[in-house]
Amino acid sequence: MLNSEHMIIVIKFFSFPEKNDKIEIEVILLVISVLVELSHQNVDKTFDYSVPKELQSKIQVGLRVTVPFGYQTLEGFVLEIKRNSLMADLKDILAIQDEEIVLNHELLELGKYMKSITLATLISCYQVMLPRALKAQNKTTIPIKYESIVTMGKTPFDYEKLNASQKRIIDLVNEKKNVLKRELSSISASSVNTLIKKGILQEKKVEKYRLEEDTAVYPKYPLTSKQQKVVDEVLALNECYTPFLLHGVTGSGKTEVYMEIIEHQLALGKTSIVLVPEISLTPQIVNRFRSRFGSVVAILHSRLSEGEKYDEWRKIARGEVSIVIGARSAIFAPLQNIGSIIVDEEPTTSYHQENNPRYSVIDIAFYRGIYHQCPVILGSATPSLESYARAKKGVYHLLELPHRVLDRPLPEVKVIDLNENKNRRSMYFSNDLVEAIQDRLAKKEQVLLLLNRRGYSSFITCSNCGYVSKCPNCDITLTYHKTSDNLRCHYCGYATRREDVCPNCHEKGMKSLGYGTERLEEDLEKLFPEARMIRMDFDTTTKKGAHEKIITDFGQGKYDVLLGTQMIAKGLDFPKVTLVGVINADMSLNIPDFRSSEYTFQLLDQVAGRSGRGERKGEVLIQTFNPDHYAIQFAKTHDYIGFYQKEMQIRHQLGYPPYYYLTSIKISSCDYPLLKTEANVIAHFLKRELSHTILLGPTPCFVFCVNKRYQLQIILKYKKEEKLYATLQSLLDHYKGNSRIRIDLDFNPNRFS
Repeated sequence: MLNSEHMIIVIKFFSFPEKNDKIEIEVILLVISVLVELSHQNVDKTFDYSVPKELQSKIQVGLRVTVPFGYQTLEGFVLEIKRNSLMADLKDILAIQDEEIVLNHELLELGKYMKSITLATLISCYQVMLPRALKAQNKTTIPIKYESIVTMGKTPFDYEKLNASQKRIIDLVNEKKNVLKRELSSISASSVNTLIKKGILQEKKVEKYRLEEDTAVYPKYPLTSKQQKVVDEVLALNECYTPFLLHGVTGSGKTEVYMEIIEHQLALGKTSIVLVPEISLTPQIVNRFRSRFGSVVAILHSRLSEGEKYDEWRKIARGEVSIVIGARSAIFAPLQNIGSIIVDEEPTTSYHQENNPRYSVIDIAFYRGIYHQCPVILGSATPSLESYARAKKGVYHLLELPHRVLDRPLPEVKVIDLNENKNRRSMYFSNDLVEAIQDRLAKKEQVLLLLNRRGYSSFITCSNCGYVSKCPNCDITLTYHKTSDNLRCHYCGYATRREDVCPNCHEKGMKSLGYGTERLEEDLEKLFPEARMIRMDFDTTTKKGAHEKIITDFGQGKYDVLLGTQMIAKGLDFPKVTLVGVINADMSLNIPDFRSSEYTFQLLDQVAGRSGRGERKGEVLIQTFNPDHYAIQFAKTHDYIGFYQKEMQIRHQLGYPPYYYLTSIKISSCDYPLLKTEANVIAHFLKRELSHTILLGPTPCFVFCVNKRYQLQIILKYKKEEKLYATLQSLLDHYKGNSRIRIDLDFNPNRFS
């Protein structure tokens, strides 16, 4: 119930000639501050509304409400219940959307923190936390799914007068107490309805969660002494916020360590969040967790249907589960009393949101760890340089698992120089790789092949005049996908049919150059017609459940060769895989980014770790045109420390993280002359205001034009710049009403594009 402090009392004085002055007391309805759904800098603030008397008892901070906003009707979040308002003639809210709070106190404060570190709008920070069904988003309705349950009614009846099917139904309900109506209808739908109509049976609707919980059985492995030492170190600091970095080689049993820590948290009545970098990893790790912990596990990731996300979120908010597993969005799970937060494969770029609000999962994990005073564990065989440097300095507590479980050896890695034509069986396969695949097929072992480029070919060009098919919206070549016979842009989604006739010279000379996973699969089928192959990339996993089916089928031995992009490089555990082949290790080396060597080492070391995880020894073949590059040589020897030391020297010389912080300022416009002028104005302003910052640019982005918007970029490098956030906020404020220029900020970005 509301008390008097939630009301505004206005005292009005009225004077009458023939009477004494009288005082009239008027009670104005409750006033609330609402953050509406519009994600624009111009409306990045709350607006006051009054609450009709009939809704006052239901209003709470964190609920969604529908409000009039100009000529529109919008949804928004209640952020404050107020004593008064500076606004005159307040409008009433129209409705309350929820019975339960959508944004609890922690998430409300977390949104404000996100805004402060990303300079995004507050509403965008709240919206990114929620499934679509709970976002402030007008005209979005996702229904709750219900199922009919039948129980015994209260009407007396004579059992002997029932027919045979009715007796069977009554017997089943008496035995099970609660029976699904659809189960009884398989006996006789008419008999069920007749018994319900007479009151002999009673029908009620109960909520049914959409996500099925099929679980494979995994054994619980005893911990090694090294694993137990890691668990003990974490639990020794269990009652306070502590950031840990778990550096464990591939196959060292990090997942078992995570589960042991979580089991201790459950015994204390605490909950846990486990983040995985790729959606493809979710089925395997969820099965392992459910096998051990049962139905207390919920899942959150982008490949769930909107209804499934809504169900999982409500399960979490209601306290029906204690463990949440998922990709980036799972960090916002509304768990109470969190005891541990685990970020597996912490250097993965997918942990950094690429559009507003551009947040880092690790920043959010640390915030929630401080809020709940619990350990936060970052795990990886190849930690980011920033994380490992912090661990070496004592900012993070360093944990190490230097050996595989059961002392299994790491796979032997061989580097194959593609510059030597005598080693090449074809354009994409060396003789060594072909022979190694043939050997594994003969032994009934499995092979994993990595090519980090999807599609059939990189681009289509005219052999007569040199014309290249490009996206009409973006400054990028179109990728050919043979299955659909389409040319597609991987930036804006534009697609068109492939033509054999060149639109420039009108000759029939259009040819495909370069290669992707689709073309590689075609060539593999020609080389190894007896092999059972399956491809795993973005194109083959668009359908619901595709990730899980591919992983399950390959794990059960239904295929001999798994070909894929980087989504197969991390976390997957296939004991029968004894050969990993990297088709071209240079693809990530050629990225125009100071982290390209780090990305290459991480990718090679991680994918190498998929080999030899069972009883049989593993082997890795890395094909490259740069065999002497230090990233490839350190990956060959599984030497993370050697790579770390070499890369740190280079970063120090060039002034890159972890020695400097970086901020990217992307300026875009459909009008290039205007863009160029404004970018130079912005650069001059930043040089004047930020005296302790190195400024690079403005220069064209790696992809200069996306969706018909030209893009220039300014990079800020700094160690300490007290005026940074205030200066960048003033920059955003200056352009917030300008529809022709857009400013996008990214603090400590993972990549530059």
